[in-house]
Amino acid sequence: MALGCNKNSEQQNKTDHSPPHDLIEVKLAGELRALVDNSSTSYFIYKGKPMGYEYELLSEFSKAIGVSLKIIPIDNLDQVIDSLNMNKGDVIAANLTVTKKRKEVVEFSSPLIKSKQILVQRKTSRDDTEGLIDSPMQLEGKEVYVRKNSSFFKRLENLSEEIGGAIIIKPVAGNVTVEELIKKVADGEIDYTIADEHVAKINSSYYRNLYIKTPISLEQEMAWAVRKESPDLLIAMNEWLRNFRKTVDFRVIYLKYFGNTSLYKSRIKSDFYTSKSGILSPYDNIIKVESEKINWDWRLLTSLIYQESQFDNEAVSWAGASGLMQLMPETAKEYGLDSLTSAKENINTGVRYLKWLDAQFSEKVSDPDERQKFILAAYNVGLGHVFDAVRLAEKHKKKPDVWFDNVAEMLLKKSNPEFFKDEVVYYGYCRGSEPYKYVTDILVRFQHYQNITVPLDN
Repeated sequence: MALGCNKNSEQQNKTDHSPPHDLIEVKLAGELRALVDNSSTSYFIYKGKPMGYEYELLSEFSKAIGVSLKIIPIDNLDQVIDSLNMNKGDVIAANLTVTKKRKEVVEFSSPLIKSKQILVQRKTSRDDTEGLIDSPMQLEGKEVYVRKNSSFFKRLENLSEEIGGAIIIKPVAGNVTVEELIKKVADGEIDYTIADEHVAKINSSYYRNLYIKTPISLEQEMAWAVRKESPDLLIAMNEWLRNFRKTVDFRVIYLKYFGNTSLYKSRIKSDFYTSKSGILSPYDNIIKVESEKINWDWRLLTSLIYQESQFDNEAVSWAGASGLMQLMPETAKEYGLDSLTSAKENINTGVRYLKWLDAQFSEKVSDPDERQKFILAAYNVGLGHVFDAVRLAEKHKKKPDVWFDNVAEMLLKKSNPEFFKDEVVYYGYCRGSEPYKYVTDILVRFQHYQNITVPLDN
């Protein structure tokens, strides 16, 4: 995707943005903030799982520098460079084309992909190419829809000069994606748009009536962008890219998104390609109803269910936990269930158990959002171990009603004899890293679900 920038606003932002945020600040904060577009190549949700070429690369890079990854969805592609320079993120990862104008205001990483700009047009039938444009010279007088602050727009302006005739460039808003414009061409709403070749190719595998063999530019580089005040982050990024490109993992990631068109088609056609359908799981309607009973965001409950069973109601763990919410046999028996219950009954029972856990923490943890973290931990490791961690937090002058850096830290230490043998600990040893990761994974996935879908009251 080719993104643009507003030079005047960027110059103004140079005086407004926060102090420099380089690699050391990223590491101190413990997270890399990535400005990412929601597309079938960069970032999306499929069958409840966050995916995307740039998302997976960002995840690997974040791990390499020892921080977590925070995805910040781009609402308006025309403003993304401004957002970066206002320190609203640390890196842009949105299929960004490297141009001379952009290099004046941001620094680019080594290229992730090289691609030409391609004219996207519609065939009258699958095999009929008669009357299609096969040379940029034929674009004179034709209407081509692109975002104004994109390299596509600039290329069409230059092309008009080169061919000595006016191309009718139809600007679209910054919140309209290239893939949306490609679909409009396929559906007959518009006749022409421009896309990067690798994006055009995977979309044409789904929209079989597209013709994408007319290039309008030379090969260009797509890369990540960082602020000019982040030289150390750029150095670390380029060093990592240089090494990671040599690995099998990089090849696997690349082929997953650009080498296997059948995988792309199956994702796009699926009801669980959330960016298109808004659906996270086959059980969304049940989850939305049940989540209201505990005043949870339905997407948080969905994230818990994914963590437990990946939406497989037939799942049975080595310990005998079963169903979507992986209820232990003793819990299921207490609530009158057996292993053959329906998905609805399993979710209903799991929610009843969550409601009971909520009541156990209501006096100790007054903030409902904070209390959810305690409930998630107890759902995973048991109520007793979490209460042990609460008592340890009180003893060690930590906040007993705050999860991260407080009670969670004490739970992590319950694998240490100095702590699990403490007199305030009633339930002994606990491998605290597992519930810690469990809570973190659910909350991170919940953020991804929030990025792509809407809350229940909308």
